Amino acid sequence: MKAKAGIRILDFQKLVFVALGSNLGDSQNILLDAMARLQTLSAGPLLKSSLWETAPVDCPPESPKFLNAVVGLPPLAGETAETLLTKLQALEKAFGRQPKSVLNEPRPLDLDLIAFGTETLSSARLTLPHPRAQERRFVLQPLDEIAPDLVLPGQTRTVTQLLAGLGGAESFVRVAPGA
Repeated sequence: MKAKAGIRILDFQKLVFVALGSNLGDSQNILLDAMARLQTLSAGPLLKSSLWETAPVDCPPESPKFLNAVVGLPPLAGETAETLLTKLQALEKAFGRQPKSVLNEPRPLDLDLIAFGTETLSSARLTLPHPRAQERRFVLQPLDEIAPDLVLPGQTRTVTQLLAGLGGAESFVRVAPGA
């Protein structure tokens, strides 16, 4: 079984996973800066994927390509999925994210809470694990880099197995290694 940065397979179930995306502005620097800021929300070192350039999925016509990444972090003591979501949304706003006027429009920073340990949740504000994570190559490819043996709550297959089961020929290019 694969693991990164000395993290044991079982430890993956205690981590929070956040997907990062950007397709407006200097996306590479935005994602690297966002990763640095996410470190302040972590009780330990971040697991960081490479940055991946991807075609926009379910976005308006002529949307620019995205840079995507995923980080894994041990949550701060007392942190809940809801309190972390509030912090992630504040971080998006700090990078210039505006309220949506068009679904999946270009944005400087998009942060999606993919999983919060083994927690499952379905509320008006948040669904965990992310309801489409297992269908999205732009989430699974970077997640496979840092937590290939992770089994998302509600799934029976590892991230590597989910990734292998995806069809399609999406354009996917590693732009930069994890910082």
